[in-house]
Parts: sequence; structure tokens; C-alpha cells
Amino acid sequence: MEPHVITETLTWNTQMAVSGAILTATFIGIFTEGVHGFHRTKFAMGGAALMVILGQIMGFYDPQQALHAIDWNVVFLLGAMMTIVSIMIPTGGFQALAYRIADISKGRQFLLLALLGTAVTVISLLLDNVTTVVIFGPLIILICQALKVSPVPYLLAAALLSDTGGVATLVGDPPNLMIGSAANIDFNTFFIHMGGIVFVAWVSILVAQKWLFSKELQEKTTAPDFSKLEELADPQTWYSALAVLAIMVVLFIVHHSLQWEPWVVAVLGLTVLLFIGKKIDMDRSLQDVEMSLLMFFASLFVLVGGVEHSHFLEYLGQYIRPFVESDLLLASILLMWGAAILSAMIDNIPFTAAMIPILLGMEQQGINVTPLWWALAIGVGMGGNGTHLGSTANVFIVTISERLARETGDDSLRITPGLWFRKGTPAMLLTLATSSVLMWIFFDFFAKPTGA
Repeated sequence: MEPHVITETLTWNTQMAVSGAILTATFIGIFTEGVHGFHRTKFAMGGAALMVILGQIMGFYDPQQALHAIDWNVVFLLGAMMTIVSIMIPTGGFQALAYRIADISKGRQFLLLALLGTAVTVISLLLDNVTTVVIFGPLIILICQALKVSPVPYLLAAALLSDTGGVATLVGDPPNLMIGSAANIDFNTFFIHMGGIVFVAWVSILVAQKWLFSKELQEKTTAPDFSKLEELADPQTWYSALAVLAIMVVLFIVHHSLQWEPWVVAVLGLTVLLFIGKKIDMDRSLQDVEMSLLMFFASLFVLVGGVEHSHFLEYLGQYIRPFVESDLLLASILLMWGAAILSAMIDNIPFTAAMIPILLGMEQQGINVTPLWWALAIGVGMGGNGTHLGSTANVFIVTISERLARETGDDSLRITPGLWFRKGTPAMLLTLATSSVLMWIFFDFFAKPTGA
């Protein structure tokens, strides 16, 4: 289907001003939650409610349109995957995996870092990166204490590689879900385009960590016997969950051929797991689902939907369009770096939510925005590595390192903003540089429309 080309120039009006003001005020509230103490979901819900009320009064938005603005594919997919993870954690499977890796490394520190980093990256391809570091963070500390080495290089690598691994797949990171759903990108297409870049970024981070932590990783250590710690608490549920995840991967690969949205695969997999896992306590599993995050997503969709209906983002897009048309490659790389820098400072989910309608608006004007989708996904994903506040996974890793420093009285175990700037930010810059080179070399591949 040929895109509907919009040729008329939009003029500024009161509806745009009101929706833009609500969007700006809400985002300021979200990004400054550490200052005022209100959770970001509260501001998102407040902004969404105000957008619906004033939108109806002014005639550009109503509750029915707000309901349609919510991308339920993202909400249901996230909810189902969170529930599957909450079922898997108590089985002891992740703990057994971590101890098995420690046993294989035999005290060779860089090998341990590489193996743990590989496990974190692979798990982040399917599971949320925050959940991955929540699982592995405490295990890394226990392993390092047994080895009598500093856990700082391993904790930092876990955060960096979980953020990076999530970029590779449609279900690996919430912004990917949003981009894929909005741009109608299927699982295979997303992985084919992002997999190579993420692999190069993964290698770059490991090389950077080996160099940046060369002194720490060269220390000799004697490995204790970890094999006795590899027993599973609930083998039946663990292996059932692994089997279900394997089937889900296959279904994710063929979901486009089946004409299924990704959420159908996730919910179907969860349903099967609930039936074959006889020991699963549904109430306990559902308690661990992050309802605040799901509400945050739903509210953001309602908020941005109102801005879109007021044509405010389309108004902004018409000023960006000439630059994009004149040099699409440069625009893509600049978007990648801009998204990364902003994502290092603020939450990447609201930024992604705001960018999606702008790109869709340009697409409706007949512009090929395909490389911009990939640039946005790379930027918001890799950018989280830039600072200790760049992603929720980073914040968790920093928090447990601070707690460990307090408990042991050893301040060298604390991951400070300065330490992250010296050890983590170079990794972000390196991955962005390599991604930019790959985008430039293979630009024709990234610029080819996904439906072609």
C-alpha cells in the first residue's frame, strides 16, 4: 500500500499548545522523580488523565480514542513475559547456571567475566534486562566473595551486557516492543537487523572491560568447588519453563507467517506453562508482575496519543523532514547518537514514545524512515550504558554495590558515578562508534523498507 502523502503545511494552534504543554510537564515530572519523590507512573497517569479531559473539552481527543491509543501488544507481551520469569526464579535454575559457570572458569577471572557476560546477554535476548541483573547481581557477589575478588568488574559488565543484549530482539527491551509494534517489524526482521550490531557491540564491551579492568582481572585466585551448589529447587518447573521458552522462540520466528502478534505467543506460552507446571502458585507468580510498569506504558500511550491527535508532533516533524530528505544516512546516525545521549541522562521509554509518532508522521509524508527506526532502537538501547542512571538495570547494580560497600566497610566495592564514567561510558562510546560504522557500511541494507 502506498503511503498517504501529506503536502499541506500545518500551522500552530491552541490544541497543539495545550497538548505540548501537558506532554512537557509530564515528562519533566517523570525525569525528575528522584527530586520530588513521586513515582514516574503517577505523573504518567496524571498527564494521561489531563490529556483526555482537556482533549475532550477542546475537541481533539476523547476517551474512546485514548483506549485505541494504547498498544495492547506491548502491554500483554510484557505482562506475560514478566509472569513467566516470576515462575522461573524460585526454581533455582538461574542460580545453578551461575554456579556452573563459576565452576567451569576454575578461577580464571576474565573467562568468568566472559562466561557470565555471555549468559546475561543470551538471557536478555528474551527476558527483560532488569530481571536479568536482579537475578545475576546477587549471585555475582556470592561467587566473587567465594573467589575473594572484587565483584565490581563483573557487576558493571552484567549491567552493560544486559542492556546491550536486549537490543538484539523484538522482546529483549521495552523500547524494541514499542518500535516493532509501531513500525510493524516482526521478530525475524528485528533480529536480522540488530543481531550483527549487538554481536559486535558485545565483543567491544568484553574487550573494553578486559582493558579497563586489566589490573583487577589479572589477580590470581583459587576457585572453590561450586558443583555442590548446582542443585535445582524445582527441576520439573525449571525444565518445563525451558521447554516452553524454546517453543516460544520458534513461534516468535514464525509469528508473522501465522498472522499472530507477539503477545499471542507470550500469552500462549504462559498458559501452557501454567498447565504443565503443577507446583506453580498463580497468586504468588502474579504478585511479582510489575503492574506499575504496565500502567506506566498504558498511560504513556494515552498521553502521546493525545499529542498525536492534536497534530503537535506532526507539526514538529515538518521542520525535521527537509534535513532527513537531504541526507538520510547522516540523519540516522545523528538520531542514533542523540537518542543514546538522551537515554544516558533520562528514561529511554518516554523518549521512544515521543519519537514514534514523529517518525510515523514523516512516513505518512512519503519519507523512507526505515533506517531511522533502526537508529532509534540502537540509540535508546546502547545509550543506557552511558551513565549509572541510564537504565533501571544500572541503578540496581549500583544500589547493590553500595549496599555491599556499607556491609563490608570497603568503599572500593562501591560503583560511583565517577567509576561508571571511567569504566562504563567508554563502553557506550565504543559501541556507538562501531554501530555508526556498521550503519554507514551497510546503509542500503538498513534503509530497505521492512516490507520489501
